[in-house]
Amino acid sequence: MADAAPRLATLAEELLGGPLPVRLRAWDGSEAGPAGAPVLILRDRRALRRMIWKPGELGLVRAWVAGELDVEGDLYEVLDRLSGLLWERDGDSPGLLAAARDPRLRAAARSLLRLAGPLPPPAPPAEEVRGRSGGRHTRRRDRQAISHHYDVGNDFYALVLGPSMVYSCAYWPAGGTGGTLEEAQRAKLDLVARKLALKEGDRLLDVGCGWGSMALHAAREYGARVVGVTLSREQAAHARKRIAEEGLADRIEIRVQDYRDVADGPYDAISSIGMAEHVGAVKYREYADTLYGLLRPGGRLLNHQISRRPEPDEAAYAIDPFIDAYVFPDGELAPMGRTLTTLEDAGFEVRDVQALREHYALTLRRWVANLEAEWDRAVRLVSPGRARVWRLYMAASAVSFERNRIGVNQFLAVRTPASGTSGLPLRTRVWDEKA
Repeated sequence: MADAAPRLATLAEELLGGPLPVRLRAWDGSEAGPAGAPVLILRDRRALRRMIWKPGELGLVRAWVAGELDVEGDLYEVLDRLSGLLWERDGDSPGLLAAARDPRLRAAARSLLRLAGPLPPPAPPAEEVRGRSGGRHTRRRDRQAISHHYDVGNDFYALVLGPSMVYSCAYWPAGGTGGTLEEAQRAKLDLVARKLALKEGDRLLDVGCGWGSMALHAAREYGARVVGVTLSREQAAHARKRIAEEGLADRIEIRVQDYRDVADGPYDAISSIGMAEHVGAVKYREYADTLYGLLRPGGRLLNHQISRRPEPDEAAYAIDPFIDAYVFPDGELAPMGRTLTTLEDAGFEVRDVQALREHYALTLRRWVANLEAEWDRAVRLVSPGRARVWRLYMAASAVSFERNRIGVNQFLAVRTPASGTSGLPLRTRVWDEKA
């Protein structure tokens, strides 16, 4: 008799203390749960073993990446309904194993163990980060982390990001409708350039330059002379190719270099778009000090950075286990206020902060749509597991931005000289007039 799903539903509701938010379909074809709800599919009982041994987010993710767990219906709705599990920061509690420590629930836990089949659990999927060396945010370990995320193939990123090759949130028109992803990304690059007041001959340092899109825009549209730095050799090779094709090699230099090793300042402006998340809390003041030292007096910094909500106890903050193990190893998010304070501590005068949270949610949904439309090709370019990682991470991130679990902000800061002359207009939002 096919009864795995009803048994699972009963056990899960006992262990989790509430009704299931989704419908379940088990490996034996049985189903249980609310009718009409999106379906969570357990294709193999190995998924249960992963979740028992690693309750919470990481066990679910391992089963997803391995293809043992899948979704039928709206992925975004499933993620939203399961958010209590997927965004749980403590790897052991709450969860099935933690709940099983309650004497009242031990019988249910034993039944779940019998249903899961022989132990121990399968090995983690090959896409999971392992074998890290050195302390967190050393130069060597940062190179390894950047390589894990970015050196997966430029063709794969082109499929996901589209022709703009911009891997940060676009800047959408009012209402979020109308226009293409490429147009919205161009609008974002132009927003950054206008905030920095770029003009002919200015020296711009683009920290974490990606595939060269900001550097190209600044040189082509504003006549800036640009140095872009990245730790990804694949990104650098692609950026140099694009620059040569546009005939801008005399204006743009792309380096495979740690930002801490840049020593040819001063620059008139610095852009850091989606890079500071890799820096880490223990290094963030060093990051701010380094960029301050590379600017001329009166020079501007545009720091575009994802933020998280403050924790009641900041000392208890932990890196999200899925993101750390599969997406951005060692990546850390800081509350917006901490970023602002650190920039001020380094000597910057922060003149403007613009929240773009909803813009990132719209962007991520476009990236997911690009990936899903070219799914078979994406799998050929990377692997089934890697493609599943990117689909889950981008969709879950979209939901997080939509629900205000995380945000993204642009900080415009100035190395204001002793004279106090910032060089900014009295009405600072003039850069938005062209949006």
